[in-house]
Amino acid sequence: MTKREIYEQKTEEILQPIVEEHEFELVDVEYVKEGSTWYLRAYIDKPGGITIDDCETVSRRLSDILDEKDYIEDAYILEVSSPGLGRPLKKEKDYKRSLGEEVEIRTYRMIEKRKEFIGILKDYDEKTVTIEMEDGIVKVFEKDDIALIRLAFDF
Repeated sequence: MTKREIYEQKTEEILQPIVEEHEFELVDVEYVKEGSTWYLRAYIDKPGGITIDDCETVSRRLSDILDEKDYIEDAYILEVSSPGLGRPLKKEKDYKRSLGEEVEIRTYRMIEKRKEFIGILKDYDEKTVTIEMEDGIVKVFEKDDIALIRLAFDF
């Protein structure tokens, strides 16, 4: 495992009991470098949506434990937030929750002269994702070909 993966896993282990205590869902944890700055981001959710107060509560508890455990070598900024409307589907629970919902898929390479597809998520497994597009065509994508899959949203 990379240093990044270790930090994310340890942070998830610390966060899980905190979010469960408040009946929130831990959506994702990421440790990323943007420019010269490292960010440790935790995304939480609950039915009806997360508030700023919810984020602050989790952030304070997590920050105290991170200071105590001190396992991250680099200086970083901690952020706790809602995953937002266009959150990507990454984990099994994301796919399961999104079955029957409209998703947007962006591929790394052109498939049938395009890289963006929208359809209803019909099925998935560890290697593929199946959607039914508006014209009724069922399309199966290899997960390795997918750059991004997220819930589609209209304004």
